[in-house]
Amino acid sequence: MAPETPGLTASTTYQSFYHLDPAQTLKASTALLKHIETEAQKKDRSARTRNLLASDPSSAAVSASDVEPIWLILTSKKFMTDHQQLKPRKIALPHSLNISPTSSICLITPEPQSLFKDAIAHPSFPADLSKRITRVISLKKLGTKFHAFEEKRQLRDEHDLFLADDRILSYLAKPLGKTFYKSTTKRPIPVTLSPSKTKEQKNAALPSTKKTKKDTLAPTAIITPTEIAKEITYTLSTTQMHLAPSTTTSIKVGLASFAPEQVSQNIEAVVASVTDKNWIAWRNVRAVHIKGPTTTALPIWMATEMWTDEEMVLEDEEVAAIEESRVAKKQRSKGLITGVGKSNGEVDGNAKKRKRNDDVERGEENGTNKAKKGLDVDLSQEMKERREKLRQQKREARAKLEISEN
Repeated sequence: MAPETPGLTASTTYQSFYHLDPAQTLKASTALLKHIETEAQKKDRSARTRNLLASDPSSAAVSASDVEPIWLILTSKKFMTDHQQLKPRKIALPHSLNISPTSSICLITPEPQSLFKDAIAHPSFPADLSKRITRVISLKKLGTKFHAFEEKRQLRDEHDLFLADDRILSYLAKPLGKTFYKSTTKRPIPVTLSPSKTKEQKNAALPSTKKTKKDTLAPTAIITPTEIAKEITYTLSTTQMHLAPSTTTSIKVGLASFAPEQVSQNIEAVVASVTDKNWIAWRNVRAVHIKGPTTTALPIWMATEMWTDEEMVLEDEEVAAIEESRVAKKQRSKGLITGVGKSNGEVDGNAKKRKRNDDVERGEENGTNKAKKGLDVDLSQEMKERREKLRQQKREARAKLEISEN
């Protein structure tokens, strides 16, 4: 059973059309989980070989189908953001997705990494969480030790989760590369490991003060080991939302081993958090679907309006006026109309004038072509005469040679 976070199971009610229907969400979750289970059973029955090294089937080992993710697909009417954001948004879930106590965690920190290793090894740090953090590496050693593509891929496959200090998150795209950032499954999740600034410290910084990369990567203090453990535990109970200049995003909301009620509650919590924090306004949401890794997306909610503002909807007269203006502009670009507001006589006179000019230009062009053609004829005739003269000279020379021999 997945652990629960208190205070997040209650769904938000809305008085307008823009809200999820809990019954429809539960119905879609039940159908999707049942389909995934049926497909997994068919796959097991059709398997012709058996893994002799596998443990006893009656054991409590988690099968591969149980950890298949359930994705929430949000589709918007307009772009969700204007630029790519490497830092994902964290959303708290009622039922955590990281339910395995043996999952491996890699923590990426600023320099010096020994400061964070000592904090994790401190007696006040929880022992069960400390066992899961199998690697602590700094940003500097990450770029030097894992430089080749094979080394990055090996690092990616050795750990289940990657956590990174939020102060260095924007610097990880270059050392990790497309091995991590091609998909969102192994992208580093930000954690706050620095102490929060007081109001006096925030006001002390002048607006013109510029921070260098060296200052950003060299923290002077970190939070206590207990606070680090609390921050990591909270991060493990969240899901991530990646925003990009597009109209579609996917958010992991469950696993195939979850009950339909757990998936439904996670979906309601994610949608409520996204819309309440105005990351995506309700009027900008076009559709909400859920799907598995290889299944068809099941609809949960779909908008009846394809626009976000009433002013974006044009009347028939406005559409006709825009179309007429577009056609007139296209005709002017072809030279069929010289301008707007001229009388028919002026238009006809300008058209006749252009026709005369075209005829003159065409006549000049034809004359030039004829001259060129005549020049070609003269050259060919001259070359023909030269060849005939050379043949005559050869015949005369041959005749003189024959006479001299006789």
